[in-house]
Amino acid sequence: MQIYIDQILAFITQHQHWAGPVIGLISFGESLLIVGLFVPATVLLPLTGVLIANGTLELTSVLLWGIAGAIAGDAVSYWIGSAYGPALLKTDMLQKRRRSVARARLLFYRYGFLSVFAGRFMGAFRSLIPGMAGIMNMPQGKFQLANVLSGMIWFPWLLMPGYLGVHGADALGPTASLAILAALAVVCIIVILARRRRALRQAQKKR
Repeated sequence: MQIYIDQILAFITQHQHWAGPVIGLISFGESLLIVGLFVPATVLLPLTGVLIANGTLELTSVLLWGIAGAIAGDAVSYWIGSAYGPALLKTDMLQKRRRSVARARLLFYRYGFLSVFAGRFMGAFRSLIPGMAGIMNMPQGKFQLANVLSGMIWFPWLLMPGYLGVHGADALGPTASLAILAALAVVCIIVILARRRRALRQAQKKR
């Protein structure tokens, strides 16, 4: 795997005008149903942050392409799940990962919107939960809201360790620091609302 990571980094370093589309494609693959299990974005993106920090790559292009790829990957996974429904669970690729699939289904069943939002940050579940949302007929509007919000946070979040490793925390500046705080506030609000909704559902079931 390391050899592929080195080749990608070498390519985008030598062909900087292709860096955005290449990183967008990797972000897309990382978020795609099953395919994401084999894409090393969580290793590659922090290293991309280093290239941005030292001036090799331009931030805006990489950021826009990367966020777009993340959102598109989850959206396609949702549409695949919605199109094929429960029959998708019987395919060989998901049958081989029955334990992970069962956990992803349980996570979605319990937390719905929050599972789609937080699932992007949860390793093996990242490429499974959007498909589960489609299979279990989550309303598309709610799904896309969680998809867009999480994509806008997840991609910069993975770039940040490499960037800060070069420049340090002070390089973020007040605007970026406020953006991070706002993102964390959004996460907290979503968690609180999800817990309240779950409590209301449980109270209704007891009646």
